[in-house]
Amino acid sequence: MDEGFRLWANPSSPHAEGRKARAALEDARERIKAALGWEGELIFTSGASEAAVLALGRSRASTILTSAVEHDCILQAASEADRIPVHGDGAVDLERLAGAVEGTRPLVAVQHVNSETGNRQDIAAIAGIVSDAGGVLLVDCAQSAGKIPLPACDMAIVSAHKFGGPIGIGALLVRDFAMLEPSGGHERGYRRGTENLPGALGMAAALDAASDPYVDPLVLGPLDRLEDILELANPTPYIRAIAMPEMSATAQVMRFDMAGIAVSQGSACSSGTMKTSRVLEAMGIDPKVAANTIRVSVGWNTTREEVERFCEAWIDMATRK
Repeated sequence: MDEGFRLWANPSSPHAEGRKARAALEDARERIKAALGWEGELIFTSGASEAAVLALGRSRASTILTSAVEHDCILQAASEADRIPVHGDGAVDLERLAGAVEGTRPLVAVQHVNSETGNRQDIAAIAGIVSDAGGVLLVDCAQSAGKIPLPACDMAIVSAHKFGGPIGIGALLVRDFAMLEPSGGHERGYRRGTENLPGALGMAAALDAASDPYVDPLVLGPLDRLEDILELANPTPYIRAIAMPEMSATAQVMRFDMAGIAVSQGSACSSGTMKTSRVLEAMGIDPKVAANTIRVSVGWNTTREEVERFCEAWIDMATRK
């Protein structure tokens, strides 16, 4: 990012400084695509939310469908879309999806890894249904990009700060620009606003530095002492939904905060509202259990000692009430 600030100029300017900035931006674009294994196009955005608005607002599809457990940015960008229900384990109801897409040629938006539960959708099965209907599959990979391989899809949403990069930069990955209506401006005419060169270089650097696996299993080990309340279809290890008997999620968030531990109630983007999770409600989780459930996320730089401290604090709260 320091390099990006040092040589910054508008990458769309034709003068020498602009051309230097353009070369750096294009190098970052290719590095990001290579790191993610993406062979299509990449449109830089300010983050996942803008990428969602771009994909859903500029799509050439006449019909849009989303699952009932999508992130708020998807549901708000497609407020009129039909919602496909999920089973109690968080998996999209494939029979309902197949019935909904029949004869529609839709755009279907599904989150790869749920931001509240950590459940991973069967994207291959969903892609088959969407492809048979002649539709387009948009996958929200904000919680999976840089951590696990991207699934095969037509468009994907990624966010740099979710894998250790800077805030304020993300991308919409597009298999073919023809899927979108251009809006004019930068990014091949698909986004208005000067590109964030320092952010793009930071995003590329974060992916260059990413480790495999994203989180060492030894770091996660202590969490196995706590029983996950949800029986998920395909859980991922770095996001957990954990319920504490007889203590509200709101009270837990406050007590953990006082102990210097940051957890969330529901999605981090709306956790300030302290509302019971809409995702858990869509899964049919008992309201009393849902009201006591917190989200625990483990980052690339989280240590085993930090995880152990969280578990000790959780057990202490649960036993003291």
